[in-house]
This record gives sequence, structure tokens and C-alpha cells, in this order.
Amino acid sequence: MKLQALMDFFEQVAPLHLQESYDNAGLITGHKDMEITGVITCLDSTESVVEEAIANDCNVIVAHHPIIFSGLKNLTGSNYIQKTIELAIKNDIAIVAMHTNLDNVFQNGVNQRIAQRLLLENQEILKLKDPENPDVGSGMIGNLASPMDSMSFLKYLKEKMAVNCVKYTKLHKDTIQRVAVAGGSGGFLLNDAMARGADVFITADYKYHEYFDANNRIIIADIGHYESEQFTIDLLSELINDNFVKFAARSTKVVTNPVNYI
Repeated sequence: MKLQALMDFFEQVAPLHLQESYDNAGLITGHKDMEITGVITCLDSTESVVEEAIANDCNVIVAHHPIIFSGLKNLTGSNYIQKTIELAIKNDIAIVAMHTNLDNVFQNGVNQRIAQRLLLENQEILKLKDPENPDVGSGMIGNLASPMDSMSFLKYLKEKMAVNCVKYTKLHKDTIQRVAVAGGSGGFLLNDAMARGADVFITADYKYHEYFDANNRIIIADIGHYESEQFTIDLLSELINDNFVKFAARSTKVVTNPVNYI
């Protein structure tokens, strides 16, 4: 099967026109007419992931994060981006990114997977791109089946999202039931989370002074960028394997998280 067929499928799942203006989702290396031998899914298409693809006879990598965001002026192997691209091209490996277009869809999107992990009910898009389309927009909001006391919820969050660390603001609420989530750097949705009545907002990449924006109106819980999106890896492989039988998709075994905890 040719890569074009996989790209056409992705266009149905998360159309490229839904990506943000700064993004670079889509086909980054490779050709749409190449025959697929196998697929590796990942968050970050690093050198190690390309090497894993080569070792497993997979010539397509489907990543969440684009390896190239801005233009490259040379390919001299001077950084990890250039090294990854060079290795992929030399070995005829296609790299595809499903980034903010996958963030911005309800069904089979990044945030739906987080909401599912937390067993949220009555799930909805947090911030709609168009009020006439309830399935396109940023973040997700839903309810726990029953309220939990705040500290118990944070421990529940840590377990369900398989994280080592949760950074959070003052627990000014005794209980939590309404939960807003945004995979990756979702701080821009804080006001929307508060407007929608969320008790807690789960996201990543908060800076020190930004935590003050909770202003005793909501609890911010920062679980880390990689950690918030890690289940996207399996989401991508499941989507492919559930819809194609001529080749296999496997989730990467490489942990590409650049952040370590002690």
C-alpha cells in the first residue's frame, strides 16, 4: 500500500486545514507514492526513533510533533533536527506529523484520549473553533462520575496519566468534579476552563508567574508536556492498525522525553 492511502486516511481523522497557523503538520520527508513496509508511531521523531524504524523494517514514522517547525538553511548535521532528517532521507524513511490538527478534533483526538484516561463523562470541546461544529476546537472538558476531594483527585490524576510529578496551585476547592484538559502547552485555554466552570485545569509547560493566573478560581495541574501527550503514541498506532491490514504499526519503545526527574 502506498503512503498516499495513509495520508488520505489521516486527512479524514484530522484534516490538515485544522492545524494552527504556526504548525507544520503533514508529510515532512518521503514521497506519497512510496510503498509502506511498516509504521512506527511516536511523539518525537528523533534519531533514535529513525534507527528503531530501520531496525524493524518500517519506512514510515508517524509522529505527533513535527521535527521541522521553521525553515532549514542547511543540512550539516549540526543539531538533532538536521541529524534526524539526514538519517531519514538516507534510509528512505518518511516522516509524517499529526500535531495541532490532531489536537483540534474531538473524535480520536489527543484530548479525547486524556479525557478517556480520566474517565470523564459528558465530554465536550473546551473552546470551539466554530460554534456550528461541536467536534472541532481546543482542549476538552467533562465531569467525574462523582466528586473527589482535591488531593485524592491529584493522586488519581498521577496514577491515570502515569506521571512522576504533578505541579499544582493552591487547593482552594475541597472537591473536584468538573475537569478541563489540554495536552501539551495549553495555558492559553485557562480563561476558557474557568468560564466553563472547571474545578481543575490539567495541562503542561506552565511558567512560574503563570500559576498566579489561577487566582483562587481554579486549580492548575501541570503534568508535563511529554506526560500529557504520551498516550497519543498508542492512539496513532491503534488508528492505523484498526483501519489497515497490509502492514503493521507499532508504538515506539524509545522514550523521547528530554526531561528527567529525581
